Amino acid sequence: MSNIRLAIFTVAFTFAANCAFGRTESSPPIVVAYVFPKNEVLLPGQIDLANLNRINYAFANIKDGRIVTGFAQDEANLAFLATLRKQHPSLKVLVSVGGWLWSGGFSDVSLTMQSRKQFIESVMEFLTDHDLDGLDIDWEYPGMPGAGHSFRSEDRHNFTLLLKEFRIRFNQRAHKTGRQMYLTIAAGSSDEYVAHTELSKVQRYVDTVNLMTYDYYEPGSGTITGHHAPLFTNPADPAKSSADSSVLAFEHAGVPASKILLGVPFYGHMWGQVADTQHGLYQPGVKIPNAYAPYSLIETTMLDHGFTRYWDPVASVPYLYNAEQHTFVSYEDSQSLAAKCTYVLSHKLGGVMFWEYSADPSGMLLGVINQSLRRRRARETTK
Repeated sequence: MSNIRLAIFTVAFTFAANCAFGRTESSPPIVVAYVFPKNEVLLPGQIDLANLNRINYAFANIKDGRIVTGFAQDEANLAFLATLRKQHPSLKVLVSVGGWLWSGGFSDVSLTMQSRKQFIESVMEFLTDHDLDGLDIDWEYPGMPGAGHSFRSEDRHNFTLLLKEFRIRFNQRAHKTGRQMYLTIAAGSSDEYVAHTELSKVQRYVDTVNLMTYDYYEPGSGTITGHHAPLFTNPADPAKSSADSSVLAFEHAGVPASKILLGVPFYGHMWGQVADTQHGLYQPGVKIPNAYAPYSLIETTMLDHGFTRYWDPVASVPYLYNAEQHTFVSYEDSQSLAAKCTYVLSHKLGGVMFWEYSADPSGMLLGVINQSLRRRRARETTK
């Protein structure tokens, strides 16, 4: 492609990107699942493909400036998902690269034009080899240390350049093959993340921003308990955090609502040594063993097993407290998910993203998401 043709292509792409990506007014919200099997093999019937629009397979890693598989069964699992997609042609399968522990290579691969080119070329080969529909970049976080990763002030702009160059290559591939290539990011929900990224530019190049509106409170990261995925801000919350405030911050930074996917957790956090004051909410607490609790564990071993469920009508989320064990649990359930789906529809967001599929093998939470989005949407279209 000549330089002139490439320039025309880039201009045309930028216009199309600003107009076409994201959910339109008439299209239904999408549902995206992160699937994180680690070294386990995915089995037939394990994933409810009919109720998903997109799977983000986590995680690929970065080694020597190139994307590589992260776990022993990745090759088999990606081949399995590509086969299943043939039964559900509308399903898109992406690979997610990075994550909390594997984001250490992003600052280096995005640093120069040559390093970005090498990384992008490796991704294009990876997507072709595994017959995937695109890439999810989970950089935690540009310009910030994350889990002790190297970072630079230049990350802020280099992140934008990386996404822009990915989008150009994806559109070139799509033009050649007739198959759309998806580019998404998992985004931190903090004000610091907004400050360390160029979101108004970033949003031009991505299909969706998977906003991680959870982990606002985590055992060990602070000294008190709290809702780790509140929908709205409770004035009593010392951190004044919520999904709503994060969504508004991203919109204010230039991300269209139609590109924002509201992140919801299929897991909870547990604190110990919590005094029985306000049933443990916003009280001093400590991290305990196995503080990360999948919803399946909460449902089968905590609810009606010494833990009492409480509802915060302001934050629109539940929590549990065990007065005998002095244990506090922040989590998501069917009631809070229904409220969040209503929020997605009323604010015209792009849809819902959740972490992570295996935390609710019964499919109850995914069922609530689909029923809430579809039932409400059906009511709106018949008015």
